[in-house]
Amino acid sequence: MALLEVKNLEVHYGLIKAVKGVSFEVNKGEVVSLIGANGAGKTTIMHALNCIIPKFSGSVVFDGKDITNMPAHKLVSLGMAQVPEGRRIFQELTVLENLQLGYFTKKDKAEYQAKLEEMYSYFPILKERSKQVAGTLSGGEQQMLAMSRALMSSPSLLLLDEPSMGLSPLYVNTIFDMIKKVNEQGTTVLLVEQNAKKALSIAHRAYVLDLGTMTKTGTGIELLSDDAVKKAYLGG
Repeated sequence: MALLEVKNLEVHYGLIKAVKGVSFEVNKGEVVSLIGANGAGKTTIMHALNCIIPKFSGSVVFDGKDITNMPAHKLVSLGMAQVPEGRRIFQELTVLENLQLGYFTKKDKAEYQAKLEEMYSYFPILKERSKQVAGTLSGGEQQMLAMSRALMSSPSLLLLDEPSMGLSPLYVNTIFDMIKKVNEQGTTVLLVEQNAKKALSIAHRAYVLDLGTMTKTGTGIELLSDDAVKKAYLGG
């Protein structure tokens, strides 16, 4: 069953058509990856889904609700949370304060404490540094914090925009292991990622985006072995 349905999405920047009639869906329980080169429109799609930028046309349905023009701040309470490109943590707040802000739509103190301990079990370093100012964390630690902050709201759909960007190979592996674990525990994931090999290796399904248009789709395994995809995105 589709948790997210995107139909004929178009996004324009002035006269430039950045996204050209894109349609795709994310089923409950899946990891779905969007891959493509820089400028393909991946992040633009993510911003449009969250109504951070306006859509020229098309529709977005999430969990049976039309959210095409719904304000971004209302999406979290519906069960959609995003980890944006560049992490966008609150640099001057502590690790703990960032996590607390991820729970802002809920009020249950017992559940809050349980979620906090769950995040600390995923990334023990965050517990060790809970009182540390977030801006002093390494890039990998900031990405862990950004993911944990989003997960504090117990989303049914987690949107991840370039989670491996700028990270060392060790942190990249840690982040992708975390994505797999979160998905195995029931969270559906839409992943935008330039590291196509990593993205496809954990994806149930994936879409290839080129200059604002969907050009291929298939399972992660199918696209990993596709000659055109290997040549364009996997260095093969």
